Amino acid sequence: MNRILVIEDETDIADLIALHLQRDGFSPILAHDGVTGLALAKKEAPALILLDLMLPGMDGVRVFKELRRDARTLETPVIMLTARAQTEDRVAGLELGADDYVTKPFSPKELLLRIKSVLKRTVSHSPRESLTTGPVRFDSTSLQCYADNEPLDLTPTEFKLLQHLTAHPDTPCDRTQLLRSVWGYSDESNTRTLDTHIKRLRLKLGPHADRLETARGTGYLWRTGPQQAMEGMLPG
Repeated sequence: MNRILVIEDETDIADLIALHLQRDGFSPILAHDGVTGLALAKKEAPALILLDLMLPGMDGVRVFKELRRDARTLETPVIMLTARAQTEDRVAGLELGADDYVTKPFSPKELLLRIKSVLKRTVSHSPRESLTTGPVRFDSTSLQCYADNEPLDLTPTEFKLLQHLTAHPDTPCDRTQLLRSVWGYSDESNTRTLDTHIKRLRLKLGPHADRLETARGTGYLWRTGPQQAMEGMLPG
């Protein structure tokens, strides 16, 4: 759990990150281009990947998509590193399924705190036993989610979001609670990506989409039984 893969083409930044990781008890693995980083991710099975977006050979977005296509790295948490500070860039990174997004320049201390936060919530979201709620079932062995015994093609973030909602059935989960549980912290850009993930979950749930209700002025909830009219609840 202590190996961190740093895919960063600027050697001074990579070396600085590695130094602080070592001081905090982590074992850094360095790669300075996308192709090498992708190969190391599949070979070394790191606990977490720090991924720069502006990389030679293969940019960070392509690397991330390849990571999510491979069973060996599908569940590996990724924190994106970039000099792009615009809100839309951050939203785009989070909507891809990144676990966090850090803009340069950054404080090494803050980066370490974010790494620990992501690792902590990755462990806390790993299901320790099978959970069934209505038509949805989580398999603790394969980390797969099923609806009516058919596998759902969920991203790791969608998986965590649906798992949290189904773990609190028939109870409205406010936005702050969801953002902190799934993404680790809340801000305006994460609020937008939360809504996007909810829309995608509804599409993938198909005939069971109406179980994922909007709680007016609060957030969202998972309905275990047939949809019922409730004051303050909206269907979409």
